[in-house]
Amino acid sequence: QVQLVESGGGLVQAGGSLRLSCTVSGRTIVRYPMVWFRQAPGKEREFVAGTSWSDGSTYYADSVKGRFTISRDNAKNTVYLQMIGLKPEDTAVYSCTTRGRDYSGLSYYTKDYAYWGQGTQVTVSS
Repeated sequence: QVQLVESGGGLVQAGGSLRLSCTVSGRTIVRYPMVWFRQAPGKEREFVAGTSWSDGSTYYADSVKGRFTISRDNAKNTVYLQMIGLKPEDTAVYSCTTRGRDYSGLSYYTKDYAYWGQGTQVTVSS
């Protein structure tokens, strides 16, 4: 059974930093994209950042480019999201996700992802 567990969320002042972690069990992350989404209250879940497995390419939402960095440690089966310059509009539940067994491409759409963590709350105060 594939499980994803996020950690690292919390309350931070605007301009502060956090590093989120997502550890996967039940399957290696080596051949799969790893992606972070977030969902703010009253809003739909949105793509934040992703990393492909094939060449390590990274992708970011325009709203976080230059502030967030996604990385992966295949040996630890863990993906990270380093966030700096946090803004109140970054407040959301952040969830990591990966695709099902037969799919290796990165997608920007939640419907394409099979496995999700429970999420970790990030709150940025002004």
